[in-house]
Amino acid sequence: MEPTPEQSPHHAYPDHWEADVVLRDGGTARIRPITTDDAERLVSFYEQVSDESKYYRFFAPYPRLSDRDVHRFTHHDYVDRVGLAVTIGGEFIGTVRYDRIDDTGRPASAPADEAEVAFLVQDAHQGRGVASALLEHIAAVARERGIRRFAAEVLPANNKMIKVFRDGGYTQRRSFEDGSVHLTLDLEPTEKSLAVQRGREQRAEARSVQRLLAPGSVAVIGAGRNHGGVGRTVLRNLLAAGFTGRTYAVNRAFDEGLATLDGVPAHRSLGEIDEQVDLAVIAVPAHRVPEAVADCGEHGVQGLVVLSAGYAERGADGRELQRELVRQARSYGMRIIGPNAFGIINTAESVRLNASLAPESPARGRIGLFTQSGAIGIALLSGLHRRGAGLSSFISAGNRADVSGNDFLQYSFEDPDTDVALLYLESLGNPRKFTRLARRTAAVKPVVVVKGARHSGSTPPGHAVPVSRIPDATVSALMRQAGVIRVDTVTEMVDAGLLLAGQPLPAGPRVAILGNSESLGLLTYDACLAEGLRPRPPIDLTTAASPQDFRDALAEALADGTCDAVIVTAIPWVGENGEAETGDGQVLAEALTKAVAGGSAKPVAVVHVEIGGLAEALAAASSTAAPRPRTATSAARTRAATTATTTQTTTTGTPAARDTNTGTGTPEAPEATTAPATPDATTAPEAALRPGRIPAYPAAERAVRALAEAVKYAQWRRQAAVPGKVPEFLDDTIDEAGAAALIEAQLATAPDPRGRPLTHDEARELLGRYGVDVRPTLPAPDPEAAVAAAARLGYPVALKTTAPHLRHRADLGGVRLDLADEEALRRAYGDLTDLLGKPAELLPVVQAMAPRGVDTVVRASIDAAAGAVLSFGLAGAPSELLGDTAHRLVPATDRDAAELIRSIRAAPVLFGWRGSAPVDTAALEELLLRLSRLVDDHPEVVSVALEPVVVAPQGLTVLGASVRLAPPPARNDLGPRRLPNY
Repeated sequence: MEPTPEQSPHHAYPDHWEADVVLRDGGTARIRPITTDDAERLVSFYEQVSDESKYYRFFAPYPRLSDRDVHRFTHHDYVDRVGLAVTIGGEFIGTVRYDRIDDTGRPASAPADEAEVAFLVQDAHQGRGVASALLEHIAAVARERGIRRFAAEVLPANNKMIKVFRDGGYTQRRSFEDGSVHLTLDLEPTEKSLAVQRGREQRAEARSVQRLLAPGSVAVIGAGRNHGGVGRTVLRNLLAAGFTGRTYAVNRAFDEGLATLDGVPAHRSLGEIDEQVDLAVIAVPAHRVPEAVADCGEHGVQGLVVLSAGYAERGADGRELQRELVRQARSYGMRIIGPNAFGIINTAESVRLNASLAPESPARGRIGLFTQSGAIGIALLSGLHRRGAGLSSFISAGNRADVSGNDFLQYSFEDPDTDVALLYLESLGNPRKFTRLARRTAAVKPVVVVKGARHSGSTPPGHAVPVSRIPDATVSALMRQAGVIRVDTVTEMVDAGLLLAGQPLPAGPRVAILGNSESLGLLTYDACLAEGLRPRPPIDLTTAASPQDFRDALAEALADGTCDAVIVTAIPWVGENGEAETGDGQVLAEALTKAVAGGSAKPVAVVHVEIGGLAEALAAASSTAAPRPRTATSAARTRAATTATTTQTTTTGTPAARDTNTGTGTPEAPEATTAPATPDATTAPEAALRPGRIPAYPAAERAVRALAEAVKYAQWRRQAAVPGKVPEFLDDTIDEAGAAALIEAQLATAPDPRGRPLTHDEARELLGRYGVDVRPTLPAPDPEAAVAAAARLGYPVALKTTAPHLRHRADLGGVRLDLADEEALRRAYGDLTDLLGKPAELLPVVQAMAPRGVDTVVRASIDAAAGAVLSFGLAGAPSELLGDTAHRLVPATDRDAAELIRSIRAAPVLFGWRGSAPVDTAALEELLLRLSRLVDDHPEVVSVALEPVVVAPQGLTVLGASVRLAPPPARNDLGPRRLPNY
């Protein structure tokens, strides 16, 4: 909305203050500045506010606004006077206003840094978190305009407003003056205010997904009379799954006399339906979608699943249609899955929703699945079904214009029916937020991710997201840091998901292998070594082993304290007549299940070759097995789920409201197989959902890889329970203010908004403020200058070229080391210029030699989408040729620094490889922490490279440093809550 000429011409309408937000109940609303065009909306809004709320706002009866009031409340300069409104359907539901004041409380202009603030929310929308969202946004606006404090006068009886201020997390002071409570809020964000903001965001976004997955009623818009259409298919799938709510078929082409379709009420529009519709599935051509969305919005629909194609996947015109679709839906307070979606599924007994194109609803289970690709979604559903795995929920987001993987993580964190979250992602719209949410979710339940489009360098069609220049290897490292299990294929994702959903986490990497095939056992042993596990020698039961022999051997392995997991390998065994029995997997499955039921809490996986029916039998046998012993990690997961259940709010009348805990609270353990699941899988009794289901795999490598991922994840969980910290000693040796002054001065001399690189001396000075000592270099434009520099620094010295094409290229002869005297220096200077060119081209420098050690490289850079990243590797071929570089997000803790230097493949070189002296890794860790602190404190430092850093047995030496300064990229994770606009 643009300002009119009446508004202050030198303060343009701040459109960057506009934002879509998710409210406490999961609905959306829009926050925007109030303009002079809003006079009628303001008057209408005020007329719908109760007399009591008006009294709380104005401290006196105030039945209507005068013309002067309307003018004052709609005319702002967006600096000293600002008003924001929350709108749904274009109409106001809440407002907030601040006026800058001086020390006496009178109107003022800058540099006064205090403002009086007041809120008003329609009574019908109180309790939805409207005022809390407004406080976040008006506080951000005020900080942008140089205001540091809010003052508010609140009547003592206005408990709701006092609570909004109190719960905001800001530092505040209160007093009682003249019959009212005087509140003063310091607007500088605190750890508490940020935690409050993110907690509200988590609950609201989780609730918004829960509303989509557990509706009380569903309307399929576009369900046709002819069989085979998309809408009719979804309608039939809804009915086949036994959806517990009300279902409607809507199509404007229906004959007026048509009363039902497939047994459900048929209507030409939503307006003909007398009851509330919670979810609409839209399956009409793209050009008719806006009409359908408007019909939904005007009749109170809470969310949309848009199956229609023809949007961003078609190019620029389609992308604009998609953006308009999101704007339209959000204007009515609705969230969207899609467009171009495959649909959603919720297997909870109280819901049984299959609003998708999947012809068969999956069995009820403990795995949540999110995919950005309809085709991958089809494949995953089919694969999980074949392998007997059940799902708790499924979302295929299509073009992912609104609801994203981040929203799914928010939901999965709270969902008591989900023990494992599987995500197939083709883009990360907000990498900072994703890593934050993934870390929190992974602390209580596994998160397994496959990232598509890793190497294409482009965003998949339909995914309009900010571009990140971070290499895929870096993305993978950052996911690992957040506890995400990153795998390469959807097959590996399913393999890992089956093990994690059905088995306890291993306590370590020690693996017992037992079976009736020596060869298969050796293959499993080799696979364990390749994955970094510690296998014990395989136990060969011989081909004559009976199921009872398997049971005894497995029970013995589970009781053995020297192993943490067991892999059972099985081939068809030899019967009494000497012939191989390809069949009875049922007997073996029962034997293994009985051994597991009486054993300890260790994961078990089965590798089988041509044993028909084994995997299916494992599922059937385990469905009646006693629960496995619970581990500390599973107990933590249950505690988190219980907490989520008690804090979750649900709209009355929906299936979720009737039973918020829609599962059994115990994980289902799926098994792998190539045959369909048992016919009664979707109606299995509660015993079928008990833990302990043993996953089976057709190849040793697949079972071992899944187990290795579980081992690494379990180790991350144990470490995450005791988080690292930034050592306090850094504070005594860091001059943050001095560095800030240097940065400000350097940027003031750089007219280019892209910033500027620092010279060697400038970089040394800045890094020195953070305790990073860079060994000085002296220019050597000619041999005489080189000799003078060496005399000043002291022999032995190094002679280096600093030309960009030769920097750090010892292999090209651009570096001469250990020059012990003047003669050697002059000779090296002549050889250098004869070989590579004139001094003016080479830009040679002289530097004192450093103690011998291992050459490493330390870097930090800021990516606009992912944030600051700290990197480490060995200098030269290991990092440049082989890509052996490790990465961590900034700010790094002491644990991050220690893991960083140990996670590269060449790390043994630092720790005494082949008899060499171990280097001073403690000094290296301190350097990493200092650099992390620098880029975290000063986002203007957009890149730093320390190369080489020579790490000796005692201490280290930084021989080269390059630093680039630039205005910092905008942070989208520290401001007030807002939904992304792609």
